Amino acid sequence: MQQPQGYVHPSKPHYVCKLLKSLYGLKQAPRAWFERFTSQLLHLGFVASLADSSLFVYQSGSTILYLLLYVDDIIITGNAPNQITCLISALSATFDLKDLGPLNYFLGIQITPTKYGLTLSQTKYASDVLHRFNMHNSKTKTPCCPATRLTPDFGMPLSDPSTYRSMVGALQYLTFTRPDLAFSVHQLCQFMQFPTSTHLEAAKRVLRYVRGTLSHGIYFSRGPFTLTAFTDADWAGDPFDRKSTTGFMVFLGSNPISWSSKKQSTVSRSFTEAEYRALATTAAELSWLHQLFRDLLLFLHHVPVLWCDNVSALALASNPVFHARTKHVEVDYHFIRERVLRKDLAISFVSGKDNLADIFTKPLPGPLFLLFRDKLMPRSFPIRLRGDDNNRKTEHHLQLKEEDG
Repeated sequence: MQQPQGYVHPSKPHYVCKLLKSLYGLKQAPRAWFERFTSQLLHLGFVASLADSSLFVYQSGSTILYLLLYVDDIIITGNAPNQITCLISALSATFDLKDLGPLNYFLGIQITPTKYGLTLSQTKYASDVLHRFNMHNSKTKTPCCPATRLTPDFGMPLSDPSTYRSMVGALQYLTFTRPDLAFSVHQLCQFMQFPTSTHLEAAKRVLRYVRGTLSHGIYFSRGPFTLTAFTDADWAGDPFDRKSTTGFMVFLGSNPISWSSKKQSTVSRSFTEAEYRALATTAAELSWLHQLFRDLLLFLHHVPVLWCDNVSALALASNPVFHARTKHVEVDYHFIRERVLRKDLAISFVSGKDNLADIFTKPLPGPLFLLFRDKLMPRSFPIRLRGDDNNRKTEHHLQLKEEDG
């Protein structure tokens, strides 16, 4: 610990400070804790993932273990229950652990394994949010009004924006298991600095929609190990700055695993350019997922397929000739051409009415929104039977106990 600048002892400038204890809240505390824990994992034979710094993989012969770390919460799974028990014992010898047993609740996400698959939902968290803002007795069919899009000058400025910011922050955490909320929450997040009464009413509309869909979430089932993605863009859809919105949805088999709704950083001059940028963004996500699967020692046997509803963007991504009308497009967006030429990615056309990514780019009419939502998420989950506890996977949920000092 070096002496801080401005407080160096005049007669003892080469002395250092003695660290008595590490305090919570300091910038170096999380880094020091992470280094301490990861060094122990590396000592036990784990390898850190290149795609995700919180993921660690252990392989010895046919034994494979996965460990996912989030601050002091740990998930351990693998194909050898005895090795998992030995790992927990080895970690307990160095750290004060609390074994919470089979995984059923993690960071506000409820995990329900059954013999049919695995469900992820945030019903309890959503109920707590509704009670916090006194919105537990109302509901609506869609999370955003399909007639208009929000702008900064709608409504009267709020005298106390803290309620709006807290509400939107809570909704943002719900999008981890609710892709149907991605676009509406993305819209609300753009007005965190100067929210108005109209923005607050829009946030309450999302809460009313959550009230009517509390049981919704993500359902995972076994299926083919293939990557499929849908991408779309709403050209100049923002009425204030005329920037386009990129939306994509990635499926592993029939299971949604990644989605996004985000405004593009620059204004696109044409619909083709907006769609091309969306293609590149989705291709980057597929590249990251491909690397993540490699770190998990899982390998795709088929080329990922990227579906898009714009023929011109597909031609631009497949054609190695640099068109004069795309000179202004940044070079980094053209990496998708290289991936297509190397056969790392296949792009195909899908009709606009069948493009699931459309739900992430614009407010949709009620019937169309419900149609896309039901394709992404089941209306209700399979009923869990009494004997399903014996069919649970070997996930273990650990929690590190806090020590004084």
